[in-house]
Amino acid sequence: MNHHQKLRTGFSLIELLIVIVILGGLMAVVAPGLMDSQRKATRNTMCLSMKSLASRFEQFELDNGTLPDTEEGIQALLSNPDADKYPNYPVVPYLKKVKKDAWNTPFVFIKKGSDIEIVSFAADRKEGGEEWNRDILLSECK
Repeated sequence: MNHHQKLRTGFSLIELLIVIVILGGLMAVVAPGLMDSQRKATRNTMCLSMKSLASRFEQFELDNGTLPDTEEGIQALLSNPDADKYPNYPVVPYLKKVKKDAWNTPFVFIKKGSDIEIVSFAADRKEGGEEWNRDILLSECK
């Protein structure tokens, strides 16, 4: 090898741009799928949290012979809302603090006759919503 031949080192600007374009294309294809997977996982986790909360309400009903009213809500798991109405309320409450969903919003409890509904308002933090903002209902959890 003589002194006129250069060893090639590094990449040309064109080669780097081609790699960047390819990586950008891959991200455009892969990223939405990853976001959907993360959103599905979050919704599934909320279902598990609501089922756990429902089991606390079941225990409340076993101890007290009835579910709390909608107005008493989740607060009824934190402290006895009415000592006369719930004389068998345990010394240690069913919950230590209000359970919140993944969006840091408290779950909503609704008494429906002898049944209950627990709701997370999801990402938009308000009732209703479309697609990923659609409310998550205990009754729709598998």
